[in-house]
Amino acid sequence: MVRTKTIAVLLSAGMLGGCATVPREAGFGDVQKAVAERSGHLVQWRGRTGEDAGVDQVVRTMLEKELTSEDAVEIALLNNMTLQATYQDLGIAQADLVQAGLLQNPVLSLERRFTGQAAEIDVAQDLISLLAMPLRKRVAGARFEMEKRRVANAVLETAAETRESFYTLQAAEQTLEMRRSVAEATAASADAAKRLHDAGNTNDLVLANERKLAAQARLDLAMAENEEVQARERLTTLMGVWGPATTWKISPRLPDPPASDPPQQGLETLAISRRLDLEAGRQEVIAAAQSLGLTQAFRYIPEITVLTHYSHEIDSQHSIGPAVQFTVPIFDQGQAQVAKGQAMLQQAQLRYAAMAVEIRSKVRASYSQMIHSRARAEYYRREVLPLQQQILDQTQLQFNGMFFGVFRLLEAKQAQINAGREYIQALRDYWVQRAELEKVTGGRLAGSAAGNLPGGPVPNMASPEMNMKEMPGMKGMDHKNMPGMK
Repeated sequence: MVRTKTIAVLLSAGMLGGCATVPREAGFGDVQKAVAERSGHLVQWRGRTGEDAGVDQVVRTMLEKELTSEDAVEIALLNNMTLQATYQDLGIAQADLVQAGLLQNPVLSLERRFTGQAAEIDVAQDLISLLAMPLRKRVAGARFEMEKRRVANAVLETAAETRESFYTLQAAEQTLEMRRSVAEATAASADAAKRLHDAGNTNDLVLANERKLAAQARLDLAMAENEEVQARERLTTLMGVWGPATTWKISPRLPDPPASDPPQQGLETLAISRRLDLEAGRQEVIAAAQSLGLTQAFRYIPEITVLTHYSHEIDSQHSIGPAVQFTVPIFDQGQAQVAKGQAMLQQAQLRYAAMAVEIRSKVRASYSQMIHSRARAEYYRREVLPLQQQILDQTQLQFNGMFFGVFRLLEAKQAQINAGREYIQALRDYWVQRAELEKVTGGRLAGSAAGNLPGGPVPNMASPEMNMKEMPGMKGMDHKNMPGMK
């Protein structure tokens, strides 16, 4: 009986040494901080606290008023279910981190011979899992840090996509308003032409052309209505609203561009320093290096199992003592796992470098697109639209004086309509490209709410300082000298 109690105590001690709980916060505080620093917006993980009812009320209140682009972004970050599902990746990574710190469960084996009185009890524990625990936790910790950055980056991408969709909807509504006015005007003009034709004051050709213009205007109006519906539904999806909540309204017209745009100088450096997906790539390199170091450290160490053996013999004698089992690394010396780890590390390094090069290119391309769209919109506003109005007015006068035919007047009207549509598109393209530039630089820009000035302080997510060059598998590799990182 005494020896049986001894075994129970040993077993209990081993089990208690591996007990742990999974924290509920799962690093979400770091995600909130990173998003707030880069966008100025609040994010909430629904279902984790008692604040859900308050968040629902905030969303309902915002939907009752005319939404701005920032309102739409705030609603999306609080209410988008795809984003909420992404937050669960934090819980998964947190659970993996806790799992890495747990001892393997001991194996209990019992044997009883019923024809006699002999009984045996063995309690086995894997010793190598205990020795490797610190390294396993470091690997899981690096992957947890990577997941936090990946999730925070998904939040920022959702914000940028929502902002782009908002501007697209504004342009669609503004175009729809213009098309509706054109359809009404051309319908009225066609009615007037018909009355003149019935009175014998105009010919069949003039009436046919007026009717054709009115018919085209109705087709254009139908297309504009469909484009507005599609743009609205896209924004509705991003904001995560449904049912009666889909009756929201937005400010109806695209705003004019700001007085100036941020300078291009320093934007690439800013993007490299604060892009969270690039930081997640860095953490992936760290995790791959840690994993390779774990494999290299234990490749020649056999699997060792420590046992406690208890025996009850037929003659009622008892015995208890230790035992050891281990594998002999003759055939499998971990060479394949080391080669795999080296390949995965090199792959992570190359992906990290490629991402940095791609980010720099996207910054330059987005900035060029934004500046081009701004110049095009301003040119339409200053030059093209006034000229088209002047041409239409003069053509109308010449037509009234019977110097020009109806075709010249119709061409002038169509040219004015096209110029108005192209101006709206250019203005939309400017705001969409500005949102895209903010996405590729990793946060708001100078002149935006909560924007960070290029060259100013760069926020970083809280994490332990790590020297990549000193980690296993990282010798000879300086991430600062990798392509795109200078």
